[in-house]
Amino acid sequence: MKKIILYSLAALAFIGCSKKQATTEEQERVEQVRTTVLHAQEIEREISVSTNLQGYITQNVAPSLTGKIEHIYCEVGDRVSKGSDLVRMDQTQYKTTKISLANLETEKNRIEQLLKTGSATQQQYDQIVTQYNSTKEQLDFLQTNTYVKAPFSGVISAKNYEDGELYGGQPILVLTQIDKLKALVAVPENYFPKFKTGMKLSLTSEIYPDQVFPATVEVVYPTIDASSHTFQVKVVIPNGKNLLRPGMYVTTTIGLGKTKAIVAPYQAVEKLVGANDRYVFINDNGRAKRVSVELGQRFDQDIEILSPEIVDGVEMVVVGQHKLVDGVKINVVKE
Repeated sequence: MKKIILYSLAALAFIGCSKKQATTEEQERVEQVRTTVLHAQEIEREISVSTNLQGYITQNVAPSLTGKIEHIYCEVGDRVSKGSDLVRMDQTQYKTTKISLANLETEKNRIEQLLKTGSATQQQYDQIVTQYNSTKEQLDFLQTNTYVKAPFSGVISAKNYEDGELYGGQPILVLTQIDKLKALVAVPENYFPKFKTGMKLSLTSEIYPDQVFPATVEVVYPTIDASSHTFQVKVVIPNGKNLLRPGMYVTTTIGLGKTKAIVAPYQAVEKLVGANDRYVFINDNGRAKRVSVELGQRFDQDIEILSPEIVDGVEMVVVGQHKLVDGVKINVVKE
């Protein structure tokens, strides 16, 4: 009798489990979503990179002579033209050498005349010529470094001494060219084949929100930085109106031509919590499939998405994706 009762209880338990499993299957979770079919579109490829402006040429005014600074002709902010006087160092050595050269020239001329009459030897003449030429080179050097002139037109951006101080080490002035500026831009390595010398691009600055400044690629550096996977591009910016200044923060927009790309609504792209990984959900025969993607160029409310599984014609979830998990059953609601 006990065995019969146990068998009956086991049978009832089996029947109960079967009914529970059937009920669970009947109540499988179904999420209501809306989708859109993605198609490849023609886009104007461009990238934006931020950088700081630099003077096209910045040069330290640092004579090759130590000693007293007699006079500095300019102050910070002064504009100077190429060849204008910047600094006058102590003139004593220059004046002494100038007198020595004048005396050597007189002696050279005298020996030259004696050589013609046979009263001096060729060796004597050669010696005085050598001495004269050496002193002349020394005088030229002293002249350049005693009376320091501007090597190019620009603005004085720093002054580190005053008249009468002893010069040593630190530059006396810093001269910066600002009518033409440059910027070094770090560009992701995958764009390397697209960059050529002479390419046109544009700059924008928050200081002048309504203006766009033209620029040109002057140098494409030939190597890739292994740590950042970027390469440098030297950009030249005309600045005749002097609106831009070295040190300003600007954004460089570089047009790279037209191409085909898959573009999706930006709000449909999910972000993994605590990481920068991005993903979307697609309709895989009535079930949600999670697909990892990389983001490309932004177009207002849309963004380029990159993944081997995101191809022309794929059906992507654009409403209701926040509550989805991989593999859940979905019901596509038509508008």
